[in-house]
Amino acid sequence: MKRNLISLIAVLLGTFAAVEPAAASDPDRYVNPTIVTAAPDPSVLRAPDGTFYLSSGSGIWKSQNLTDWTWARMAFEGAQDPGDGHLGLKGEVWASDLNYINGKYVMYFSVSVWGGEWDAGICVATADSPEGPYTWQKKLFSSKEVNVQNSIDPFYIEDNGKKYLFWGSFSGIFGVELSDDGLSVVGEKRQIAGKGWPDSIEGTCIYKRDGYYYLIGSRGSCCEGLQSTYNLGVARSKNLFGPYTDKNGGLAMDNCYEPLLQGNDLVKGPGHCSEVIVDDNGQTWLYYHGWDVNRPDEGRLAYLGRLDWIDGWPDMGTYPSTGDKKPFIRPAKP
Repeated sequence: MKRNLISLIAVLLGTFAAVEPAAASDPDRYVNPTIVTAAPDPSVLRAPDGTFYLSSGSGIWKSQNLTDWTWARMAFEGAQDPGDGHLGLKGEVWASDLNYINGKYVMYFSVSVWGGEWDAGICVATADSPEGPYTWQKKLFSSKEVNVQNSIDPFYIEDNGKKYLFWGSFSGIFGVELSDDGLSVVGEKRQIAGKGWPDSIEGTCIYKRDGYYYLIGSRGSCCEGLQSTYNLGVARSKNLFGPYTDKNGGLAMDNCYEPLLQGNDLVKGPGHCSEVIVDDNGQTWLYYHGWDVNRPDEGRLAYLGRLDWIDGWPDMGTYPSTGDKKPFIRPAKP
């Protein structure tokens, strides 16, 4: 997936003071966007003490309530920055994915450059604290090594006692089994969704609910400012590796998805969602990025959307929300 230079510069230069959105008139409601500086491709993790962490590339924010975020730190320090070639890949850190695996904080991330689709790859780093600093461990694979063009946008999931990593862009979505510590590939790649921009997906997540696996991904262009056409689509399956279908039985391998979220007059190009987040009342939520029409120079900002379920399918109300009642979150453990 292309990455907007303005967004990257905003993160790297430390424009992190502007993370608080305009105050809502109702203290029980939040206002979108919840992070008003560049935070593309958000991943959200809730630590064991209840604190939420959001990663975007190498940047990490934290929150006690999922809506009010403060800047934490850059994930990597100095020579540990994996974008400098230490892991056999050169470029920028894209689309990090935060996880807690066997008592360790594990970050999967892409390393790539604009247009370098055969030189991209997926790497992994670990830390003792959710906000880092993270220590790079290894390159899991490159596009050339697995013969998957544009191997970016990792997503980790555990299922039936095993660990898996899914990834991919407009050349298809693939998955592979990982070792128990999540630091090595142990299986053969399997494809679960088709290729062919602009109808294929990238930036995927998978969520299991009531016997179905829901594959959510982004179609269209992510990084053309207010001309971006990014939108979210969803397909589901009874099995982790598919086949995934839309409501009419159309296959995700043929790029058939149900529409989930699209841009409007306020937000352009909403997409690349986080993991599905469940609050303490059981309500599901989804973070994603989008271009605010009123401040496009800020890059892709972070938005929170309520994810409801209607007749076995997720629903976000078609368009990005300007705000909603805050998620119910119990206080973090002291």
